Amino acid sequence: MMLLWKLLVLKSLMGCLAESSVLQSPVFTKQPGSIVFPVDSQENNRDVVFSCEAQGSPSPLYRWKLNGTAITPKSGSHYSLSGGNLRISHLNKDQDAGTYQCLASNSFGTIVSREASLTFAYLGNFKTHRRNSVSVREGQGVVLLCGPPSHSGDLTFSWIFNEYPSFVKQDTRRFISQETGNLYIAKVEPSDVGNYTCVVTNTVTKTRVQGPPTPLVLRSDGIMGEYEPKIEVQFPEIVHVAKGLTVKLECFALGNPVPSINWSRVDGIPFSRKVDVRKASGVLEIPYFQQEDAGTYECVAENSRGKNTVKGKLSFYAPPHLIEKPEDVQKPIDDSLVWECKATGKPKPSYRWMKNGENLESLEERIQVANGALSISRLTLSDIGMYQCVAGNKHGEVYSNAELRVIAVAPDFSQNQLRSPTMVKEGGDVLIECRPKMSPWGVISWRKGSEALRESHRVSILDNGNLRIQNSTRPDAGLYTCVARNQFGVASSSGTLMVKEPTIITTAPSTLDVTVGESIVLPCQVTHDPSLKLVFTWFFNEQLIHFGDHGGYFEKVGGHSAGDIMIRNIQLRHAGKYTCAVQTKVDSISIAADLVVRGPPGPPTSIHVEEISDTTASLSWRPGPDNHSPITTYTIQARTPFSLGWQAVTTVPEVVGGRSLTATVIDLSPWVEYEFRVLASNAIGTGEPSKPSKQARTKETSPKVTPANVSGGGGSRSELVITWEPVPEELQNGGGFGYVVAFRPSGATGWMQAAVPSSEASKYVFKNESIQPFSPFQVKVGVYNNEGEGPFGPVITIYSAEEEPGRAPTRIRAKSLSASEIEVSWKALPWNTSKRRVLGYELRYWEKREKEEAASVQRTVGNQTSAIIRGVRGSNTYYVTVRAYNTAGAGPPSVTVNVTTKKPPPSQPPVKVMWNTLNSKIILNWEQVKALENESEVTGYKVLYKRNRHSRPSVMETNTTTVELSLPMNEEYFIQIKPFGEGGEGSSSRQITIPRIPGPNAIGSATKVSTLSALSTIALSFTARTSL
Repeated sequence: MMLLWKLLVLKSLMGCLAESSVLQSPVFTKQPGSIVFPVDSQENNRDVVFSCEAQGSPSPLYRWKLNGTAITPKSGSHYSLSGGNLRISHLNKDQDAGTYQCLASNSFGTIVSREASLTFAYLGNFKTHRRNSVSVREGQGVVLLCGPPSHSGDLTFSWIFNEYPSFVKQDTRRFISQETGNLYIAKVEPSDVGNYTCVVTNTVTKTRVQGPPTPLVLRSDGIMGEYEPKIEVQFPEIVHVAKGLTVKLECFALGNPVPSINWSRVDGIPFSRKVDVRKASGVLEIPYFQQEDAGTYECVAENSRGKNTVKGKLSFYAPPHLIEKPEDVQKPIDDSLVWECKATGKPKPSYRWMKNGENLESLEERIQVANGALSISRLTLSDIGMYQCVAGNKHGEVYSNAELRVIAVAPDFSQNQLRSPTMVKEGGDVLIECRPKMSPWGVISWRKGSEALRESHRVSILDNGNLRIQNSTRPDAGLYTCVARNQFGVASSSGTLMVKEPTIITTAPSTLDVTVGESIVLPCQVTHDPSLKLVFTWFFNEQLIHFGDHGGYFEKVGGHSAGDIMIRNIQLRHAGKYTCAVQTKVDSISIAADLVVRGPPGPPTSIHVEEISDTTASLSWRPGPDNHSPITTYTIQARTPFSLGWQAVTTVPEVVGGRSLTATVIDLSPWVEYEFRVLASNAIGTGEPSKPSKQARTKETSPKVTPANVSGGGGSRSELVITWEPVPEELQNGGGFGYVVAFRPSGATGWMQAAVPSSEASKYVFKNESIQPFSPFQVKVGVYNNEGEGPFGPVITIYSAEEEPGRAPTRIRAKSLSASEIEVSWKALPWNTSKRRVLGYELRYWEKREKEEAASVQRTVGNQTSAIIRGVRGSNTYYVTVRAYNTAGAGPPSVTVNVTTKKPPPSQPPVKVMWNTLNSKIILNWEQVKALENESEVTGYKVLYKRNRHSRPSVMETNTTTVELSLPMNEEYFIQIKPFGEGGEGSSSRQITIPRIPGPNAIGSATKVSTLSALSTIALSFTARTSL
């Protein structure tokens, strides 16, 4: 009978496993929340609904508990279920108030929701009896008691003074406690006399009730004197505040004078910006309460008579929050289970576990609960179900669900058949895996063929059931069967073992030697089992070579049984270890070859300037890699801020041998910053340069180079102007560089000298009233620096400043050549016959409507007596003056003349241009251009033609509107026509393109091109002149 029960359980579980893809344990998607229901006599029939919803397959069934006792909805009961939601009708606050929980169940087990409370909010009425009068002296403090009626739910308080809606306004003297509802007046004044009524509002029900009025009267036996503060409103010694809530502390004192209220933290930490201190109402408000806000707070009430304090501690608490939850798990029977459950909270949470909605009791030794962890050893089918970890402290509880499935299965190979065939090389080791699915784990045995397998030093069955065969031989091949047994059944699976010939590399290991730029083949030859496919893989310095990458250097060149590769155009970076790996389905082997690449040397290192003078530098360095070819020579290069890149330098010795690691560079420029680098050469070539040395400056010495292009002249009256090109910085040989200018009148013996202390200076001006205009001086320019004076340059002759011309030109004439051109002529002054030379003439011209200050200027050079002013506007009057000039400036102006330009040329281009060919001639016709009223009359036309777009056009003029042309054969022409008059040339017609002429006759226009016949000559018929 027991065996039959086990078989039924096994069959049921196997069915469940087969359908596991659609079955699911219950999981809450919606849990009930607490409800506060407002009690209102007019709404006695209102219902409440607690929500509860869970997912699962089969669909969950729902139950509810009130205060731990099951609720049984019956017909006519005021409890009803809709899905998982619980509806409570006809609420009764005495019977229905309490803690509710939802339970969801299916075939996998039961889970319990979080707790949700139902409370009833209400507000009763004040007792109707009359209140006694409160009699106080003026200046005395008073407390008016509210005494709220019975209630449930949060309340707010206010006070009416005399009649509604005159409410008491809170300030430093009056305070309404939202904890007790009492009204506090720190110091009574005559204006306070009257009736006070407490108004209580329930924030849930929104109902409001008023108490009986309390009369406040003044006593007639005098005024109360001053006294120190007496704190009447104070917060508890310890206030527990939940994380994220807003806490309000109240503090108010009676006193005369009216006390001030101040808040602080006892630990001295300043309040954060979020803290709101309302001194007038005696309230300290801390929103979003966090751990750092916890501490002891102090309220100080102070006036001129003294002060009083009260302290209280804000204690931070947090409801539990799960940080480690149990997960659904599936375990074989007799296995062990450990579930961890951890939560944060303050106070530290405690833990309990539930199974299928009921508290889990550790009645068996194999079930243990410790510090939130649940452990169950020797799992049985009775352990299947839904488990919940409940972490809680006095501020709340949190629930976490997990499902435990315990599996009991007979051996089954359907998902893990033995691999067949399994292949191994002769002499190799092989592992044949046997991985049946069964629970609990049973016994594994093996057969070869039909015989039980005998274990030996080579053949062994491992603890996990796998079969290992070492040093395989040909007789080991055959059919192997794995047999699995447990108390629920037996199963087996078979597979074939094949023993193959091993793969052997026939190429011997080697070291290869090549030169940069050469190509080489690396061999990899093998013998192998012909039934197996070979896979060749190459590695370079243990990194896989991806053929096609690496810049195309690597290429496979081997055949079926060879994995040879070629390396083309070898570079230094290709030196290293190359490994050929050969793989088949049964084995893998490899062989390595070292490749030595000879090339130019690597860059030298550690370049140091050991010693430096004004023209020499001693260098040292260390050799770089010689790349398998001895270094023969070193080359030294230098760079300065003034050089174009790196330049070779002269050294001692002149040729630096490969074994030398020092050299002296000579012929350097003084006081210049140098960088040096070294290049190594060998029989293969010159390698990369070293990194530059640190900058080093050569020593100073006196300058040796004088300025170039010394010249001068010009300037103002009584000045001698001397100019030169500055000496480049790299030739100044030191700091404090400057120039020495020496000069003397021609024929004098002594030199005058002046120092110019600027290396960038290029000009010196000597001014003396005794200097005659245009007098010759001998001049030389020298140099100096901090180390001393250098040489002077050659002596040259420079003339002092001259005087501007003293006379004005005469016989000024001006005439208009066209609308845009004016010709001006004058009589020249004597040319260069005195110290008032004439270098040319300056024309100034301006329109009649402009001022002379805005005049345009045009200069001539030499002894010209006429000039043409271009770019003027037509039909305008211009004023013109002429004056002579030289290096000193312009002389006096001539008399002013005026001239009126001609009318502008015609603005309309020729239109309706037609052409045709007849008997080897081209005839052009166009319409007469008519000038506008403000334009000059048309006196003729210019015909411009050229043989291609880039050639210079030829020009023909005519006073008619027709032209005949004879053209050479096979030529293409471009033609334009423009009118002209006394105002100049007008606008051009559109360009006409006349193609090659294949036939005798053609016709066209400026907007239409036809094929023309080729002609052999060109003839022009016109009545005006022709020009080329």
